[in-house]
Amino acid sequence: MTFRLSALAGLTAAGIVLALSATSGYAAEHPKAAKSTNAAPDIVASGKAMFEENCAPCHQVDTKGKPGTAPSLTNKELLRFASDRFFAETIRDGRPDTPMPSFADVLQPAQIKAVIAYLRSYAKEPSRGEQIDAERPAKGDVLLGQERFQQICSSCHGSTGEGYEAGGSGTAIGRIGFLGKASDGFIRATIREGRSNTPMHGFTGAAGLANLSYEEIDGVIAYLRSTQRN
Repeated sequence: MTFRLSALAGLTAAGIVLALSATSGYAAEHPKAAKSTNAAPDIVASGKAMFEENCAPCHQVDTKGKPGTAPSLTNKELLRFASDRFFAETIRDGRPDTPMPSFADVLQPAQIKAVIAYLRSYAKEPSRGEQIDAERPAKGDVLLGQERFQQICSSCHGSTGEGYEAGGSGTAIGRIGFLGKASDGFIRATIREGRSNTPMHGFTGAAGLANLSYEEIDGVIAYLRSTQRN
């Protein structure tokens, strides 16, 4: 898989705004973008350009991803649960042994922030990522978690969370590229509510694929942590 360097790769945040002043029409096309991201429209536009240059080959131009290849990056639950830190570190470091490469040598920190601002322009409500990251660590029963994971999660994510490598539609949630970035609160919220318009459904309540208790969800998290792979 080949990723091209963005034409904006040498610019600072201020330089991005100047270089993309011609794209200020983005604000007219996306009038809610600046409000939802707290970012200037030109920063959002620069992030869009860098996303299309570097990320769209896998995550698609519409950002909705492709099951078995790359996840959606603008799903409403992801945007609500994920902190800017989670996005920034994932873009910077990638996810080793998956199709997601590191962009540390491609995008500067200000440019990564611009990509995040672009993703956030799709959000319908504010992110709760920082509060979710601050939730207490999971203290679940590993054996119970293993049982529930094998029963419910392994068909998409693989028996140890190896993801697409196992031939399923789920991402590699058992590897350090994910577990090293995702807080227990983030994983907990994702299991509870799922990600709408994706194969990942919620697992609590009457509408869930399974009505997992708080203890069972924390057990799944504990199991994932216990089997973490590089």
